[in-house]
Amino acid sequence: MTNLILPLANWGMGTAIIIFFAVLCVALTAIVLAFVLGGTKKKKDEDITSADSDNV
Repeated sequence: MTNLILPLANWGMGTAIIIFFAVLCVALTAIVLAFVLGGTKKKKDEDITSADSDNV
């Protein structure tokens, strides 16, 4: 009797899905970092600091 190793899953499709999710995670991380590091000051904060300097 010969021993046959039958694949239980399609490794090509599984690899493609893993690569897709890895790229998706990297893209989402880059978007979140761009929002966090590229933020601007709020308008309210600028008005308060300019009002404080006018009063001095």
